[in-house]
Amino acid sequence: MTLLAINSPEPPRFRALGSRHVAEIADRYGLPAEIRDSVRLLSTVLPFRVNDYVLDELIDWTRVPDDPMFQLVFPQRGMLATEDEARLAELSAGPGTKAQLGALVAEIRSRLNPHPSGQMELNVPSHQGAELPGMQHKYRETVLYFPSQGQTCHSYCTYCFRWAQFVGDADLRFAAPAPDQLITYLREHPDVIDVLVTGGDPMVMSTERLRSHLEPLLAVDTVRTIRIGTKSVAYWPQRFVTDTDADDVLRLFEKVISSGRNLAVMAHFSHPRELETDLARRALARIRSTGALVYGQAPMIAKVNDRSHVWAELWRAELANGVFPYYMFVERDTGPYEYFKVPLARAVEIFQAAYRTLPGLARTVRGPVMSATPGKVVVDGVTDGPNGRFFQLRMLQARAPELVGRPFRAHYSATAAWLDELKLDDSEPSDLTTALSGLV
Repeated sequence: MTLLAINSPEPPRFRALGSRHVAEIADRYGLPAEIRDSVRLLSTVLPFRVNDYVLDELIDWTRVPDDPMFQLVFPQRGMLATEDEARLAELSAGPGTKAQLGALVAEIRSRLNPHPSGQMELNVPSHQGAELPGMQHKYRETVLYFPSQGQTCHSYCTYCFRWAQFVGDADLRFAAPAPDQLITYLREHPDVIDVLVTGGDPMVMSTERLRSHLEPLLAVDTVRTIRIGTKSVAYWPQRFVTDTDADDVLRLFEKVISSGRNLAVMAHFSHPRELETDLARRALARIRSTGALVYGQAPMIAKVNDRSHVWAELWRAELANGVFPYYMFVERDTGPYEYFKVPLARAVEIFQAAYRTLPGLARTVRGPVMSATPGKVVVDGVTDGPNGRFFQLRMLQARAPELVGRPFRAHYSATAAWLDELKLDDSEPSDLTTALSGLV
């Protein structure tokens, strides 16, 4: 691990910019009034947060609003229904409508499917009859843990399927104040060998705060892998390079590794531009120097990365920087889903066209993958036969462990973008169709 040089220049400090800073951002980067006003309006419903690194290093302001990184972090017209935007504009402009505006915002959010795939209804574990806050247990071997201090991000993705974590509604938020209940649960469930610390983004926490959540896991012998889900390398790589506790967090990673566990950084890279900066590459090198493994994953999202050459470039950049290409996800049916969704048929074409160009070591990636209610379903391809055209599907992971690895078919659709829009092949075994039809 390479430590920071003594007497190095004062590093930049992280500063979050939100809806209150829209005018400042517009003035600094020359945003037209129409775009400024739409960002301000839509951010009453959709979470909006950026920082100076994202603004200065990642967005091509000459291409706004079509620039993919601008689309990735700034709310846009079309992300909400036309009638909702019109009603928001009306109430935002009128005096004495604050209560009505708040009620409309809550009503719109409730229609955006804030917790898809049964996260609230099916994933929350319990102990002695009481639900455990800030945890999800969907797959036998893996528990998701949401430390309350890590339920924000250095910048918000407009497509984020966890947008409900950021809107200030406690009823919608997964958050654990401390790891005590997690540790008790893990000791009672020795089948759980993998803990994913997620959010939000755990890397927004100080190292000491992060340590308070990670170190107790080292006392549970059955936990062999600790994963950290983060977008920090893309949105604030200074966290591992120049922040005041950057060296401390790397030492914490080394401690996890020295305990005999695997530490996996699940890095979210949505576009190859996020890997073009020297800071991002240095951050990855420093993370890898601790012995941690780094995996790259992201969903396919329209207007940002729905082109095969973009994915091929991204996966090659990941490989060049020691990142294992892991998942190309399908955008989940939540938030501004209609704006970002890509039909499965097109997603398969894009994935396969990019995959064919990759060297063997980058072909660790899997996709397109739906994190649906029954589990992770990969679309392996499209087949034609005497009975018609079908999607060839497979369960990569499942709530029911006996379904893991099972292939199955669904009738081809040029427009379907999610599992519940597909019709399963009637010839599939009844145990599989019953399990899937009861969960989609």
